[in-house]
Amino acid sequence: MSVKWIKLSTQMFEDEKIRLIESMPEADTILIIWVKLLAQAGKTNASGYIYLSENIPYTDEMLATIFNRPLNVVRMALKILQEFGMIGISNEHLIIITNWEKHQNIEGMERVRKLNAERNKRYRERKKQATLREDKNDDVSVTSRDDADIDKDIDNIPYVEIVTYLNNAVNTNYRHTTKKTKEFIKARWNEGFRLEDFKTVINIKCKEWLFNENMNKFLRPETLFGTKFESYLNQKGGAISEKDNDSRKIAKEYNIPF
Repeated sequence: MSVKWIKLSTQMFEDEKIRLIESMPEADTILIIWVKLLAQAGKTNASGYIYLSENIPYTDEMLATIFNRPLNVVRMALKILQEFGMIGISNEHLIIITNWEKHQNIEGMERVRKLNAERNKRYRERKKQATLREDKNDDVSVTSRDDADIDKDIDNIPYVEIVTYLNNAVNTNYRHTTKKTKEFIKARWNEGFRLEDFKTVINIKCKEWLFNENMNKFLRPETLFGTKFESYLNQKGGAISEKDNDSRKIAKEYNIPF
C-alpha cells in the first residue's frame, strides 16, 4: 500500500514555520524528524495518517526506534510540530500530517491504492480458490470422521479473522489452515475466549515486542495463543515502562500517545 516517493517543495525552507524551527535547539534533528514523518505518511498511504496498523498507533518510543533518534528529542519534535499545526493527534492517538492533500501527490497515491486493492483482491481470490481445493482434498481423506471435526464453519471459530488480524499487525503470512495454529486457537476458544480477546492479545504483544529484536520472533500463533494467553490478555493494555514527570505533562497537554 505504500508509495515510493512524496513531494517536497523547493521553497519549503522559506516557510515561516520552518524558519522558526531553524532558530531552535536541535533544529536540524527536528527537521529530519519532520521529513521522516512525511516519508512515513507516504509509506502508510492513508491520507496523511501514520500508524503501524489501523489498530496500533505509533508511540513516541516506536518512532524513536525507527527514526534512530533520542526519545527525548522525538518527543520535543512531536510537541513543536503539533504546536505549529504541522501534525495532529487523533482521539485514537494516530498521528496525521496536516494539509497532507495540499502538499503531496494525492492522485498518484490514490492510483497506487487502487492498484494495490486490485492486486490484493486477485491475491485473495487465488488464495480462496487454493483453500477450496485444499478443503476439497481434505474432505476426501476424512470421510470416515465425524463431520463436526472437518470444517471451521461447523466449529464456528473465526480462524481466518484471527490469523488475518495477526498477519496484518506483524506483516507475516501465517495460514489459518495450519493444523497446529487451529489447535491453539480452538483450545483458547473452548476456554471461553472470543475474537476481541485474540485481537487484544495481538495488540498488547505487538506494542511490547514488535520493536524488540530479541522478542519480535515470538509474535507467532504458538506463542500468542498458547497457555499464557490469559495472562497476556490481562496485561493492562501492554503498558510501556513509566515515563518521567515532564514527559507525562507533555503527553497530557498535547495529547501525545503515552
